[in-house]
Amino acid sequence: MDVLGWLRARMAAAADAEAIVWRDIGYRYADLLALWDEAAKALDADGVGPGRVVSLEADYAPHAVAMLLALVERAAVVVPLTSAVREERAGFLEIAEVSDRVLAGSEEEWKVAPGPAPGGPARELTRALVASGHPGLVLFSSGSTGVSKAALHDLAVLLEKFQTPRRGTRTLAFLLLDHIGGLNTLFHVLATTGTVVSVTDRGPDAVCAAIERHRVELLPTSPTFLNLLLMSEAYARHDLSSLERVTYGTEVMPASTLERLGEVLPWVALTQTYGLSEVGILRSKSRNSTSLWVKVGGEGFETKVVDGTLRIRARSAMLGYLNHRSPFDAGGWLDTGDEVETDGEWLRFLGRRSEVVNVGGLKVYPAEVESVLLDMQGVTDAVVRGEPSPITGQVVVARVTLDGAEQAAAFKRRMRAFCRGRLADFKVPVKVEIADGGQHSARYKRIRRVP
Repeated sequence: MDVLGWLRARMAAAADAEAIVWRDIGYRYADLLALWDEAAKALDADGVGPGRVVSLEADYAPHAVAMLLALVERAAVVVPLTSAVREERAGFLEIAEVSDRVLAGSEEEWKVAPGPAPGGPARELTRALVASGHPGLVLFSSGSTGVSKAALHDLAVLLEKFQTPRRGTRTLAFLLLDHIGGLNTLFHVLATTGTVVSVTDRGPDAVCAAIERHRVELLPTSPTFLNLLLMSEAYARHDLSSLERVTYGTEVMPASTLERLGEVLPWVALTQTYGLSEVGILRSKSRNSTSLWVKVGGEGFETKVVDGTLRIRARSAMLGYLNHRSPFDAGGWLDTGDEVETDGEWLRFLGRRSEVVNVGGLKVYPAEVESVLLDMQGVTDAVVRGEPSPITGQVVVARVTLDGAEQAAAFKRRMRAFCRGRLADFKVPVKVEIADGGQHSARYKRIRRVP
């Protein structure tokens, strides 16, 4: 089944346009097409044919992107893995039943090595997909609950939406290649013959320097990164005038961060996005740049709110988990676990149900408390969670990163005074921890689990 014929034709029509910037060097679509053909020949030489489960261990290098396209074109089941999952890689290879490992080197070369399941997949879910002749995709969740789930997708279905013609942009590839948001970014840019600007360093100054140097128009990222951007003031050290839009997702955005971002980047449209490994990325529209209210959905998606929690039914839904029971009900609806407020068609995300702190029967949403703490002088980061309490069931705990030395007891007194009138008493943290450094993962997402 040729699921990428339309993409190859678009790339050929834009042969002289810049496709990817890698290590500050631009590669045209003609270059990417040539690398695509080379990747296909390399797979032929190593006997990696249709239906094989293949890990692609790489970042956004042109030869890695070309290999991804070659694997999809020959209907392989692709398991993208990056350095962010280095410690979990061996387990992920086993769960996905990887038959071949493709390692993209730093100098535009590939290496194919055997995986732990050279005889092919044993799971019926994967075998049925292979029998259909469609390419597949395995994505692992971030494991915020302690166990990463492996979602198996039919890539032929997941790629359908990219065939709709849209305007291309110069987009910075911030979200990693093994994340649903990162793959969505990549295929959107290629399908619109825009330009992917890759970075090896995702720190605020490196990202801002890349935006300035390569005139980036779109930055898809996370609230945690945007908070770091504000705290570092990297935006003031670089020319970001080319930037037209910043999209943010993967976690709840603190209101204070969004407000400050609107002040320092007033010409930039700020848009909330929403997606899950289980269903893909939904189309979204923010009420305005500094509003946390958003509409989500689009063609192929249905949404509803039940008992304050968002449910989604999607044509692009995964086939199932490889290592867990199906999360879909009999009607095909997914309980996302995301609690929301509603205002007609508009939603405001409050937080994951699993992260809500229950204080004597009253709900505390970590993002609300974090938003207030981030407004305090000297606070560069704040992560809020719940801990068990024999009296109230749970208490609110704040772990903060400060820009100077301060004892926890002194900070706690200052915090309680600052929160007075801004938070209800039961929402004010009763326990404070001072962090030694950053509190985010390699994906620039807050880590709420106890360190």
